[in-house]
Amino acid sequence: MRVLLVLFFLATGVYVFGKGDPKYPVRLIPENMKEGMYAVVRDDFFRFEILAINKSRYTVRKAITILNENGKNFATEVVFYDKMEKILSISAIAYDANGEVLKKLKNNEIIDRSAYDAGSLFTDNRYKLMDITQASYPYTVEFEYEVERKFLYSIPTFSLYSDDEVSIQKEVFEVVYPIALKPRYKLHLLAEPQKQKDGDNEKIVWSFENIKPEKFEPFTTQRTIPNAMLAPTEFEYDGYRGTMESWKGYGEWITLLNQGRGSLDNATVEKVNQLTKNLKTNEEKAKAIYEFVQSKTRYVNIQLGIGGLQPFPADVVDKNGYGDCKALSNYTVALLKTVGVKGYYTTIQAGANEADMVLDFPSHQGNHVVVSVPNGKDTLWLECTSQTNPFGYSGKFTGDRYALMITEEGGKIVHTPTLKTELNTQHQKAEVTLDKMGNAKAKIVTAYSGLQYENSGLNFRITSSHDEQKEWLQENLSIPSFDLEAFTMTNIKNKIPTAIVKVDLTLNRYASVSGKRIFVTPNLLNRSTYLPPKTENRKNPVAFKNSYVDVDSISYNIPEEIYPEFVPAPVKFKSRYGEYEASFKFDQGKLLYIRKVKMIPGNHPASAYTELVDFYKSINKADNIKLVFLSKT
Repeated sequence: MRVLLVLFFLATGVYVFGKGDPKYPVRLIPENMKEGMYAVVRDDFFRFEILAINKSRYTVRKAITILNENGKNFATEVVFYDKMEKILSISAIAYDANGEVLKKLKNNEIIDRSAYDAGSLFTDNRYKLMDITQASYPYTVEFEYEVERKFLYSIPTFSLYSDDEVSIQKEVFEVVYPIALKPRYKLHLLAEPQKQKDGDNEKIVWSFENIKPEKFEPFTTQRTIPNAMLAPTEFEYDGYRGTMESWKGYGEWITLLNQGRGSLDNATVEKVNQLTKNLKTNEEKAKAIYEFVQSKTRYVNIQLGIGGLQPFPADVVDKNGYGDCKALSNYTVALLKTVGVKGYYTTIQAGANEADMVLDFPSHQGNHVVVSVPNGKDTLWLECTSQTNPFGYSGKFTGDRYALMITEEGGKIVHTPTLKTELNTQHQKAEVTLDKMGNAKAKIVTAYSGLQYENSGLNFRITSSHDEQKEWLQENLSIPSFDLEAFTMTNIKNKIPTAIVKVDLTLNRYASVSGKRIFVTPNLLNRSTYLPPKTENRKNPVAFKNSYVDVDSISYNIPEEIYPEFVPAPVKFKSRYGEYEASFKFDQGKLLYIRKVKMIPGNHPASAYTELVDFYKSINKADNIKLVFLSKT
């Protein structure tokens, strides 16, 4: 009878014989919320409280059921803190599929570490790591923590979801504040929050249940997830009071933060004046100063004091020879001022695939600092953390995006350079000598310019050691089998940089031999294999950012004993995404193969996605055309 009762209670969800009621049993998740998912958010609660103009607190409580190994990262949680942020409470519990407690982390099982990494020299940031990973699936993890901040500077963005394979049963995001310190918010694909008043305080709440995320689509902008950006208007950080009501006001606060940090000693002032005394233009002087900074300093990450927002003084950088992006940029501005050139400290969201700056919502949106130098109708852009960047070059890291220039009048929105497609080139010229057994020798010269200079990390390898350069070539030469006989790399540091790579290769069994026939793929190094994934009923516009021109010219020396069975006709096609052409010419024992591809960036309607897939299919087919040669013997 006891066994029957247990089975009955388990089947009905009533818990009798355990230590308490089960929590988050997996059987209570509707089947449709598990289909195609590797985790389900059972409960996600976030509260941000504005306590004063210089004090805030946030509370997190979340429970996630991990269905399989793909979701195992949800079993760890990291909470950062420093002298301005204090962790008030923290806990983690794991439950089995029935909702029974499997594990509760003890205080000594919560790892406490410095947030130091190999790129950091100084940091007062620390973190607590909770890892409650279990061996068997499914199981549920529950994290709770509360953090108090001695500042009011930023409010976390609320995103409805961050993964298209994680569904959400319940989610609540709320902000509590005194009416006098009412925050601002900017909605994207999200409805207005509920609002509640309680005396002098007010609360805004977004609440959701049973959410299955929209599937992420390739070639879209990053602003496809429903979210609410939030920010204070009036705020104070470490005694520095400011406003984010406008970009002008926010820039004035950064100016206040940097005030008095541009002093240099007399010896340095004299040195840079001597360095530039014979230079006539501001651009010449800026170039000399930039290269001086590159030769004298190195980048290290420094996170001390006011949240890593305030630069070290210029004379400290000058003395020590190192600094982070803020310190090196502030130092460069100070040096430029010494020689009569106006440079501006400029905040920016750096990174190859970062989201666009939201221009109508003044707030902290940068993760990096550069220097901008007005130069007539143009502006020079200086990446002060790099010891190898060419003067004035903005590539994938900071190019083609908005930034905040900190001027005498406050913050001013500016745009970094966009390199035209025709400047992002890869010109390849090769001579290949083929024998009748299918083996070959190749001499190849490739010039990478503009954004192509950065492809596969070549911009970092061009000044590396011989062994590191060799490793780069072995990883990036897209030939199945080769021996690298010799190579050189040359760096041409113009505003539009160019790297010239020369290689001599032995290609054993490059061509396939079958009886009297020899099969050769003339596209030696630049064959396309990528194909965009098919999507049904696409919803989002196509954001195509590829912008380059590839030109390959390959001459094959063919032995007298073989001749082409046929020479393919030229290939040529175009679409809104780009243009492609290839030609084949055989004359007196030589085959000349010329290929040109131009990729054109642009934004297109969702209905144009099929055309993108077809465009890549056509390129793949053309790049893999084989020539057939016959042996005369």
